[in-house]
Amino acid sequence: QVQLVESGGGLVQAGGSLRLSCAASGFTFNRYHAGWFRQAPGKEREFVATITWSGGSTMYADSVKGRFTISRDNAKNTVYLQMNSLKPEDTAVYYCAAGDWGTEEYHYNFWGQGTQVTVSS
Repeated sequence: QVQLVESGGGLVQAGGSLRLSCAASGFTFNRYHAGWFRQAPGKEREFVATITWSGGSTMYADSVKGRFTISRDNAKNTVYLQMNSLKPEDTAVYYCAAGDWGTEEYHYNFWGQGTQVTVSS
């Protein structure tokens, strides 16, 4: 059974940091690129960051560039999102995904259930 399980979300003050984790199981994780998306209340889900299967290349949305870092540990079947200098506008449900390389939802085959991140001002 394919699963992606996010963890690490929570409530943090503006300027703070959080580290999200996403544990994969049920498929060969190290053969897939991985990404993070987010969905704020009343908005569509949007791309945040993506990383190649090897971890050799990454790409970020302009809104998080320089503040967020995506990484992965294939030995642990886990992808991470380190979020620093958080802003209230980063408040959203964060989803991890695995699939092809890209910034659109249709690039990804597998999705997690999401973890809430709330940034207070």
